[in-house]
Amino acid sequence: MNVATLDQLWVYLSGNPLLSLLATLLAFALAVRINRAVGGTPLLHPVTLSIFMLITLLLVVDMDYRTYFEGAQFIHFLLGPATVALAIPLYDHRERVRRLLWPLLLACGAGIVTAVASTLGLAMLLGARTETLLSLAPRSVTSPIAMGIAEQIGGIPSLAAGLVLLTGSIGCALGPWIFRLLRIKDPVVQGFTLGLAAHGFGTAHAFARLGAVAGAFSGLAMGLTGLLTAFLLPLMTRLFGFG
Repeated sequence: MNVATLDQLWVYLSGNPLLSLLATLLAFALAVRINRAVGGTPLLHPVTLSIFMLITLLLVVDMDYRTYFEGAQFIHFLLGPATVALAIPLYDHRERVRRLLWPLLLACGAGIVTAVASTLGLAMLLGARTETLLSLAPRSVTSPIAMGIAEQIGGIPSLAAGLVLLTGSIGCALGPWIFRLLRIKDPVVQGFTLGLAAHGFGTAHAFARLGAVAGAFSGLAMGLTGLLTAFLLPLMTRLFGFG
């Protein structure tokens, strides 16, 4: 096979949207292996590693994001069913959820107010622009909801999505250390805290490392946080003088 044929093949592959689907699956599989090889540390979360790998690949092959997403949208479509499936372990613990409903709602509300107020306050002190502030505000909810909220209140959806991923990575890295420091061993508390502070990242970590109970309550926290934030955040941004 001559050089011209190889060049044509490379152009075809780099422009084929299905290449992005294959690249996404391979990147995640490799990231999981790397994470396991280093002891499963949350500092090298598989999702974070996958993101860096895919960004590097897109830069190397000069593929724009739109072309990449044409293939990756098949995985994106599965995000909805995967999120809905979190209700299955939650249903198994429905009686426990019913008993703890009001404490959980109060904890969720307090967590949202604390996260948003501290984020906006610190960012304002550091001189962040309005668009950045409004993109930072929904950082503690899962990406699709955060992007929708950011667009609604005047933020930048793509920046909000990136900040959500960063928040999830940091939450998974610091969460276990904080649990040990405060001697928190209850899987309900651990799971709900991870879901509240680190959304999808925290929920995946709870299922993988802390068990089904923690995973169920983490999924509950992620859902409640997204729902309540959609209502509370526009009000809070107005209190801070935005909008």
